[in-house]
Amino acid sequence: MALPSPILVDMDKPLKGFEGIKRFCDKSNNTTTARILPGEYYVTNRDEMITTVLGSCVSACICDPRTKVGGMNHFMLPSGTTLDNVYEADCVSRSARYGNFAMEHLINTILKHGGRKTSLEIKIIGGGRIIANMSNIGLQNIDFVKQYLATEGLAIVAEDVGDKYPRKLQYFPMSGKVRVQRLKSMHNKTVMDRETEYASNIDKESVKGEIDLF
Repeated sequence: MALPSPILVDMDKPLKGFEGIKRFCDKSNNTTTARILPGEYYVTNRDEMITTVLGSCVSACICDPRTKVGGMNHFMLPSGTTLDNVYEADCVSRSARYGNFAMEHLINTILKHGGRKTSLEIKIIGGGRIIANMSNIGLQNIDFVKQYLATEGLAIVAEDVGDKYPRKLQYFPMSGKVRVQRLKSMHNKTVMDRETEYASNIDKESVKGEIDLF
């Protein structure tokens, strides 16, 4: 009789508040992995990986190398169902509030679990212009996160942003390592459909308070 396959990693419970994030055992990396979707973020103080796929959305990967706590978000500034004119006067307030929500909740949760603001290591990824004839929401997302971090006095240590490609992102908060793979154009429709649906849902809701590059 065949012996059962060994368990590769210990699927410890996530930090409180992140029970709803999908987590699984990634055999290729031999690690517990959290997969986040648009509008989600995840923080951990364990040796885990966080992964997502980005089109025009942006992810900030943030950790404190001293305390080994870190996390990642996945956000898009809401801009109406067409994704156009994100900075028009009637939606500037909502855009700013949502961007602040995505960044502040990630940073504050890291600080709550032992991170120190002066020690944070920040990398940003995404913001691709994956549809050529669409307004460049990716660039607007990049501009937003850079302005936000500058206002907070936080430096970006590395980035892979812009261009025309969607990206598969893997982040290891304990080490701060980021892996980014630029995806082929045939994946664009799936990524774009997901982000369009997400942007449409944001607009309807109230806003609540394998290439190793890095």
